[in-house]
Amino acid sequence: MADPHNRVTGPHHFGLSLNALINLRWLAVVGQSIALAIVEWGLDFSLPAVPAFAVVGITAAVNIALRLGYGATYRLSDKEAGALLAFDIVQLAMLLYLTGGLVNPFSILFLAPVLISAMALKPRTTLLLGALVVAVASALAVHSHPLPWRGEPIILPPAYIIGIWASVVVSVAFIGAYAWRVADETRKLSDALAATELVLAREQQISAIDGLAAAAAHELGTPLATIALVVRELERAMPENTPHGADIKLLRQQTERCRTILRTLTSLESGLAPFDKITLAHLIEEVVSPSRDLDTEFEIRFPDDRSREPVVARNPAILYGLESIVENAADFAKQKVLIEANWNEQEVHISVSDDGPGFAPEILGRIGEPYLRARGQGLLRKGKGDEEAGLGLGFFIAKTLLERGGGTLRVENRTAPETGAVVRLHWRRDALENADNTTGARVNGEPAPSLASEAGAH
Repeated sequence: MADPHNRVTGPHHFGLSLNALINLRWLAVVGQSIALAIVEWGLDFSLPAVPAFAVVGITAAVNIALRLGYGATYRLSDKEAGALLAFDIVQLAMLLYLTGGLVNPFSILFLAPVLISAMALKPRTTLLLGALVVAVASALAVHSHPLPWRGEPIILPPAYIIGIWASVVVSVAFIGAYAWRVADETRKLSDALAATELVLAREQQISAIDGLAAAAAHELGTPLATIALVVRELERAMPENTPHGADIKLLRQQTERCRTILRTLTSLESGLAPFDKITLAHLIEEVVSPSRDLDTEFEIRFPDDRSREPVVARNPAILYGLESIVENAADFAKQKVLIEANWNEQEVHISVSDDGPGFAPEILGRIGEPYLRARGQGLLRKGKGDEEAGLGLGFFIAKTLLERGGGTLRVENRTAPETGAVVRLHWRRDALENADNTTGARVNGEPAPSLASEAGAH
């Protein structure tokens, strides 16, 4: 599932390539020069050749200046591209003014800048360029030099000129709108493909962990059982008041915790759970329980009105994802972790906050990416005792598990004067209550693939 902080929200406009626009303008310069030469010397029509070629020369000079001033890979901003296209419209209008105005057959070229804008620039820029075309076309309909011709110039009736003006305006509006819609659909398709590629990349990153997780779960079972057996024997053999008694007890607790993680892997794979449905309060208590042995205070807050409390599936993926977030908060908290749950008829919200140092600002927007590193140090924040720790892969897996369980996740830092990090989780109530008790995620009505390997790599 794509990260909600990274999702595509609409069509993007990446601007025009200056190199491509310069090449198109050189094509226009060559075409205009050939057309003027054929009319003046090939057809022996009378036209103001010197001013006309001067107008074409202005475009050539601007092209040379752009080529010398910018690199070949420079991309124009929307305003820059709009300004250059507006210049092209004015240049064409000046050329048409000298060669017959709207009755010149080449007046149809007014469509070209608007079409380019509709395909690559923002709608507002295209509207402004269209308005400019209407303005200069209106001016040319009122006054221009006569159309080059042998003998007496052709005088066309005003109704015909108005018809040409109307055809230019309608063509600009219709073709501009049509080109924008086609380009907009293309941009949306491109955004959808990019989002799909992002989802596939995340799935491949998870799949790459599968073999390692399966091997770890298989290989760790036997040595953990041996360690647990040796610890129990040592605990029995140890005198009651020995100074190492507390250490042996802690070692036994941590060994049991490791074995619980391995059992969680099995439950993620098989979907077996002792209870299909539990209240939200029991779900949170089950998540917090393994961390209560730590030197951290946990406070859990619920609404004053506990009626209509959600009864949710005992979903191993959600349990594991929540437990990872709570453990992380406990690791980095100075004294206290606060868990708040709220719900209504449509939504369920859970927030987990700590009073630790918070997340490094430079990576706050990227948390949830696998193997995330901060400033090349591999660190996201410092924990208790100022020990340095990372948060890349485990948080990525927890986030993926929770999102596949139908939730969304947002990470932020607490605002001053308070310090610490806040992880906010949100579900649609019906999705959380009706989730499958194995993974909770469904694709087109079918259960999502197994998540055991995702959890095991934490």
